[in-house]
Amino acid sequence: MPTKPVINNNVFNYEKSDFPKLTDAQLDNLNKIKIIFGDITKVPCDAIVNSASPNLLGGKGVDGAIHEAAGPKLKQECATLNGCTTGEAKITKGYKLHCKYIIHTVGPVYDKNQRDDNSEKLHNCYHNSLKLADEHKVKTITFPAISTGIFGFPTRLALPIVFNTITQTLTECNYINQVNLICHNPINYAAYTSYMNELIKYNKKNTK
Repeated sequence: MPTKPVINNNVFNYEKSDFPKLTDAQLDNLNKIKIIFGDITKVPCDAIVNSASPNLLGGKGVDGAIHEAAGPKLKQECATLNGCTTGEAKITKGYKLHCKYIIHTVGPVYDKNQRDDNSEKLHNCYHNSLKLADEHKVKTITFPAISTGIFGFPTRLALPIVFNTITQTLTECNYINQVNLICHNPINYAAYTSYMNELIKYNKKNTK
């Protein structure tokens, strides 16, 4: 893994409205989340999540990197799955990657005029991926920063959805004990790390 970048606290000058009020169970599940910096194709875990194109046949960014690293058999299996709608999740073997499974989900393309719909679909990406992983008895899973790249979903708006959805969905899971959130650039790593720190502080302060 590359050397972790130095982070600044409160990257986005967060406000109270940026932080969901978590239940005790959700706060416990924050301990299962690990933020890492590096290349998703090189992370040893049971499953990685691919931010896929709707046809599941490979594309740019994370999608292309995963297909290239996994080898041609991944595309062959994906061709049998009849694509994937936004927010849905489908599973394949990991092939040449350091994981048993790849879970493919299609993130929303951000449109500020459809913010609520975009938010629901991003929630579905994380929720459905986790539920599918748990059905296959996955213990460790790694997510990229879904939709925050070329799909244009603002990281500041995505973060509350990501953490609220993961911690809530984990209360419904029986097998998953670690969720990695991998960031491939220093800006996202700083944003994710500082947000998680501030989220913990906010919820601890408001439970006293």
